[in-house]
Amino acid sequence: MIKKILATTLSAAMVLSLATVSFAADDLTFATGGEAGTYYAFGTVLAQHVSDKTDTTVTAIVGNGSQANIEDLDAGDVQLAFTQSDVMSYAYSGTNLFEEDGAVESFSVVSALYMEAVQIVTMNPDIKSVADLEGKNVSIGASGSGVYFNALDVLGAYGLTEDDIKPQYLNFADSADNLKDGKIDAAFIVAGAPTTAITDLATGGRQVYLVSLDDEHIEELVKKSPYYSEYVIEDDVYGTPEDVTTVAVGAVVIARDDVAEDDVYNFVSSIFENLEEVTDAHAKGAELSLEFASSVTDVPYHPGAAKYFKEKDITVETK
Repeated sequence: MIKKILATTLSAAMVLSLATVSFAADDLTFATGGEAGTYYAFGTVLAQHVSDKTDTTVTAIVGNGSQANIEDLDAGDVQLAFTQSDVMSYAYSGTNLFEEDGAVESFSVVSALYMEAVQIVTMNPDIKSVADLEGKNVSIGASGSGVYFNALDVLGAYGLTEDDIKPQYLNFADSADNLKDGKIDAAFIVAGAPTTAITDLATGGRQVYLVSLDDEHIEELVKKSPYYSEYVIEDDVYGTPEDVTTVAVGAVVIARDDVAEDDVYNFVSSIFENLEEVTDAHAKGAELSLEFASSVTDVPYHPGAAKYFKEKDITVETK
């Protein structure tokens, strides 16, 4: 009888233990971006918000750019990651950055969040056009990074190549420092505006300029690479002399396919059900919308995200 009672007690304990394991939320690591960029600043806010509002714990860490984030995700080092929409497409289709190693299909979309502007920053008022970058010292991002390919795309639209400039392969913070010190003439920074690195420059007592793209070249660029869209940075964002017209790609959060459906649901729902609080914590929250969040068409969504969007009468493609 004692053995029977003991066995029953142990069995019940095991069931309770298994149930606890089954329903416990995972601790998720979220790869963002460099500390001077929007990915890190906004990603930290989102991670803290999800952790506070749900039983899913998300920890934001510094990331090394869109390509590295996807590679870390594929390797299982992180479970969530920020990436540019164009780099995400390269990974899923095995092109450009991922042509050599082949397609990465171990992830799915959590949400598109906001547009990332291609910002060409300079302290030189004489640099008014992309064409004026010829022969200049220009930071075009780390070699092989998303920024690097964005820079080549924009330069190419104006008939320029990497060989037509004096390329420097710097991250956002180093680009800002080198601009401040006069070591480079301009820098490509692809991030949500305002970007910390540029804001710091703009508050340093010197005038910051952003280079505009004209309609003809924007049209050519979008036709060739449809993941770009026209984007305007208003003059009050950085205190520029006038509004600046450029192009932008989407900032997207992705997750490993093996992340629990409930955790991804918690991530998406806690953000979009509390947009006012998110916006109070970071201005980028004001740019979030369900329409844009569900707009990705070339990579499937995670089932947890699809579950939330379905509650809002929005259907997205899943694997």
